[in-house]
Amino acid sequence: MNKKRIFDIIQIGNKNDIPSRAFDIFISVVIILNILVTFLGTFDQLSFLKPVFDVTELVTIIIFCIEYLLRIWTADLLYPSKSRSRSVLRFIFSFDGIIDLLTILPFFFLSGMVMFRMLRVVRIFHLFRINAQYDSFNLIKEVLLERKRQLISSFFIIIILMLGSSLAMYSAEHDAQPEAFENAFSGIWWSVSTVLTVGYGDIYPITITGKILAILIAFLGVCVVAVPTGIISAGFFEKFRQQENSDRKFHDIREVGEIFCNKQCELTGLTIKEITDKYDIRVYMIIRGELPVVPVENIRTEENDILIVNSGKLVKNSKTGKKKR
Repeated sequence: MNKKRIFDIIQIGNKNDIPSRAFDIFISVVIILNILVTFLGTFDQLSFLKPVFDVTELVTIIIFCIEYLLRIWTADLLYPSKSRSRSVLRFIFSFDGIIDLLTILPFFFLSGMVMFRMLRVVRIFHLFRINAQYDSFNLIKEVLLERKRQLISSFFIIIILMLGSSLAMYSAEHDAQPEAFENAFSGIWWSVSTVLTVGYGDIYPITITGKILAILIAFLGVCVVAVPTGIISAGFFEKFRQQENSDRKFHDIREVGEIFCNKQCELTGLTIKEITDKYDIRVYMIIRGELPVVPVENIRTEENDILIVNSGKLVKNSKTGKKKR
């Protein structure tokens, strides 16, 4: 098995490629198994199974290490525009690379600092990386990336409100209950629980001024926290509308046009011959990155390709000299 094929299996996550899909399912099972033995290992009643848990964790960590090394080995194919060393560094410091590394590190430092033991939780996020290659989590990721500026702005407003409310509550309550509001920073816990509408009730105002401020801050918290929710909801609505507009049957294409091969597109991963035979579409050109690709029969489409196409019926009519508009 050559390097390109290994790259396709472990990196691309093509649902139409059986080995690639099987690899993703296998890694997901390994991750769940690793998390499960870590979870069950916290029960004293199951201490007699500790040797089994240790062996299972060792095997899963070995699999994680092999996967991580393979991803480093094929990093130059993931970033073809960069040199070998730069592509490796780019992967290591990418989100996926950091998650992969943090999945492995806790096993070697479990007896060390508490921080390294806490990193075991990061293994759960490995599941998000696997699922991000498919429709459900990929949609969430796209919405968050497209709306990141608005979300950052709304979170900034929430932070300002929490700091301001903490200072205001400190000024109103410090003299009445100095043990609860010892300084401005001590009011952060109350501010967070109030602004985020949790309201644990372990710290609360007792003065008239503090209670009035708490009412105003609680109302502001409801309004402000609803802002990022509305932004995300609008992003999902827009994405669903785009998908509805793009979900037209291929046989309805009656003129030259473009088809963008995203992860939801049925043409992604098919050969030109398969596209022609199955959908009666003639592909004139493939735009891959900034380069045009000649659509020979055995070439396979890739994600983010742009296909310049025409329906078979239009091609047939064009031979008779008739043009369809």
